[in-house]
Amino acid sequence: MKPAETAGDSGIRVVKMKKGPFLNRLQVNPGYNLRVCILASGSKGNAVFVSSGAASILIDAGLSGIEIERRLQSRGLDPKDLDGILVSHEHSDHIQGVGILSRRYKLPVYISNKTQRAAASQLGRLHDLKTIECGSTFAINDLAIHPFSISHDAADPCGFTIHQNSTKIGIATDLGIATAMVRDHLKECALLILEANHDEEMLINGPYPWPIKQRIKSRTGHLSNAASKILLEELQHNCLKHVMLAHLSETNNTPQKAAREVGQALTRCKARLHIASQNTCGVLLHLK
Repeated sequence: MKPAETAGDSGIRVVKMKKGPFLNRLQVNPGYNLRVCILASGSKGNAVFVSSGAASILIDAGLSGIEIERRLQSRGLDPKDLDGILVSHEHSDHIQGVGILSRRYKLPVYISNKTQRAAASQLGRLHDLKTIECGSTFAINDLAIHPFSISHDAADPCGFTIHQNSTKIGIATDLGIATAMVRDHLKECALLILEANHDEEMLINGPYPWPIKQRIKSRTGHLSNAASKILLEELQHNCLKHVMLAHLSETNNTPQKAAREVGQALTRCKARLHIASQNTCGVLLHLK
């Protein structure tokens, strides 16, 4: 499906898709609003698949093109049905496969000017570049996407919220602190992908050199289990269905520690807690 960009009356950029086999197949009463799958999460590569049936996107593509193809196919997903790639920031574990996938499948890449300039040498030639700005909503068919600024040591890092009808999901990884802006944007989500990078004691007592420990703990580093718990305590609500903990450190955290500490926040809802993996593709979740 090839996007043709048009200007909406409200100033929101709208990308409408031409109909194709995938669109026709999944728009026939699919029984869900969104499907979400974390293909990989961690310091060695990150990618999240989101689809409404009418539009399918990747948020970041930090694995090789071949590996992203393999992980999509392991969940019955065809990379040929993708409609674009969103880039959160320029670190290699978020952009390794962006260029090759853009060229191979003729995909537009949605990226801010500052991030594009910082990532240019790693991205190479892109099939189509779509400039986005934090704070400005844009749309890909029926997906309304809002990038918002986060605190990380990158040129112009962003998180995303994605709306489809009444369903909203939020994605915020690679952030040193959950600012008031982050907390405000992540309210009322049916699904949250939140960073739980490290256990504070494991980090301090672990093998990393002190300057790296300081960077991770800083306001532009990564969110700890404890900080993720505090954030989730505020964000939980009755309609929150899924919480996916992401970007766990393989050295300074364990899935068990992250689940035990962050899971304590879920006192006012029945959301399911998931732990994203670096080495294996996550489950394909369906949201109504």
